[in-house]
Amino acid sequence: MEENQRKRQFDKAFKISAVKMVEEGQKTTEVARSLGIHENLIYAWKRKYAKDGEKAFVGKGNLTEMAKLRRENESLKLDNEILKKAIGIFSEKRQKEMNS
Repeated sequence: MEENQRKRQFDKAFKISAVKMVEEGQKTTEVARSLGIHENLIYAWKRKYAKDGEKAFVGKGNLTEMAKLRRENESLKLDNEILKKAIGIFSEKRQKEMNS
């Protein structure tokens, strides 16, 4: 896909908001136009929301949130490794001092 034709991702709150706008009486075509999406997306989201309620749309989650959490997780793993190495170094140093 070209840069400007990437598949757009929508978070759970966006999807539920769009569905509720239609449920409150707005026309699907108007909601779709105002949100800049195709009306077929809203129909699909309505079916999913009707079937699963508030548990709908949890599969992919917020991708930016997931990416942020993954980066944070990697950072914490690195911090943990550094602390383990530091403990090892200081333990060695202390052992040498005690044996001297």
